[in-house]
Amino acid sequence: MNNLFLAAALAAFPAFCAAAPLTKLTWHGHAAFEIVTPAGQVLFIDPWLKNPANPAAKKGDPLAAVKRADYILITHAHKDHIGEAVALAKQTKARLVAGVELGANMVTQLGYPEALATSLTIGGAGGELSLGSGEVTVQFTPAVHSSGLDIGKDKPMAYGGSPFGFLIRIKDGPTIYHTGDTAFFKDMEQLAAADIDVALLNIGGHYGMEPEAAAMAARVINPRLVIPQHYKTFPLLTQDADAFFKELDSDKIAHLELSAGQPIEFEGRELKK
Repeated sequence: MNNLFLAAALAAFPAFCAAAPLTKLTWHGHAAFEIVTPAGQVLFIDPWLKNPANPAAKKGDPLAAVKRADYILITHAHKDHIGEAVALAKQTKARLVAGVELGANMVTQLGYPEALATSLTIGGAGGELSLGSGEVTVQFTPAVHSSGLDIGKDKPMAYGGSPFGFLIRIKDGPTIYHTGDTAFFKDMEQLAAADIDVALLNIGGHYGMEPEAAAMAARVINPRLVIPQHYKTFPLLTQDADAFFKELDSDKIAHLELSAGQPIEFEGRELKK
């Protein structure tokens, strides 16, 4: 009896081990990303889903394909990062994760539902939020940029507060750093201690890091994988990642260029092959 039980247990063990938690990451073009956690929580970062690099926007309304969103994270107030956040929140009841001033003005100036933008998910640099019953931890990281809120034609920009990046830790999943539109700054080197699995680095230049500066950021952050973002959306921006990847190759830093709309998956903290 004992031998039969042991044999059955050993036979089942490989199948049990194979069921690693999956985290899905999708780039929707520009700085817009979607994360689906192992428990099925859905986070959108800077959801300008109607950007011209998103293939879903060329086929119609990309919001129509969104069935669920639990949290919307906004790095700063510029319209190419706020995107369709308000419409997405009204459609899905997603809670806003943003800085204090930006959160307040998105409610009063843009109509983000007030009940979805409370102190539970509004924060500031250095602070951490526990989301999704503790499955996700979001830390606001400093960013060197601007943050004016465009509230309409012929109206002055509203105050958007400080710009941020986000350090996102997922239980049984990867640690992800989204830079927002920050310039390179020396204190980025402190992020190396966060043991980042995936760094989503802006490389487009003009409004943020040029590819060479983004490569310098990758060196000091030392993530396991680098994914470029905020490029080739406008003529003013860097149009390809070639120079950036050449810099990373010289430092033996792993990198991956995503196709907009095509998800990748992580088994635990490892990229699924």
